[in-house]
Amino acid sequence: MGLFDRIKRVVSSNLNDLVNKAEDPEKMLEQAILEMQEDLVQLRQGVAQTIAAQKRSEKQYNDAQNEINKWQRNAQLALQKGDENLARQALERKKTYTDTSTALKASLDTQSTQVETLKRNLIQLESKISEAKTKKEMLKARITTAKAQEQLQGMVRGMNTSSAMSAFERMEEKVLMQESRAQALGELAGADLETQFAQLEGGSDVDDELAALKAQMLPPATPVTQAQLPPQQETTAPNPKSNEVVDSELDSLRKQLDQL
Repeated sequence: MGLFDRIKRVVSSNLNDLVNKAEDPEKMLEQAILEMQEDLVQLRQGVAQTIAAQKRSEKQYNDAQNEINKWQRNAQLALQKGDENLARQALERKKTYTDTSTALKASLDTQSTQVETLKRNLIQLESKISEAKTKKEMLKARITTAKAQEQLQGMVRGMNTSSAMSAFERMEEKVLMQESRAQALGELAGADLETQFAQLEGGSDVDDELAALKAQMLPPATPVTQAQLPPQQETTAPNPKSNEVVDSELDSLRKQLDQL
């Protein structure tokens, strides 16, 4: 395949299609960039050679035009001098340069078209190379990201997530048990304190009521003077009936206290 055919294929190709069809897109783009850079070097050389040939053709064309004009003037001068034969020779020389000029003009037009085409291809090829380099960097970044994601997925698949979740659940259950135990101990401690205070309050009420009852049962104390003291008598033995009355009253008081 010639240079111009290959360049035409490159500039008209779709890099996305090439990447999608390639087994290894990164290597394909790398190879495509190398080939396009080689084509770019050859294309630049071809453009330079074509422009140089165009410049030579332009010079030859201009020289031929100058010769045509010169021999036209010579023919006119010969006729003015009455030398028709010399004028004829001048016109024949003019015709030779006219034919040369016509051929050079056709070649020059062709070369100009080729130069313009090569310049457009050169710009397109440079654009394709830039596009390929950009796609290569993007593709490398995507490949790197894909590999990292693949490794991460492999690590995730390798992890025993069920056992890890079970461990977390067991840990949570232990924490809940400890919290419940602490709450129960706190409630028990509060209940003990309330019971103790209730007992203190209850005991105080009973003691107060017992003291009030004793005060009601005992006669008020009166001061005793020496004059009021009865004459000392001999001690007599206690009366059994009096003891029974006292015991009976004491039992009655005990029953009343038990009912409180």
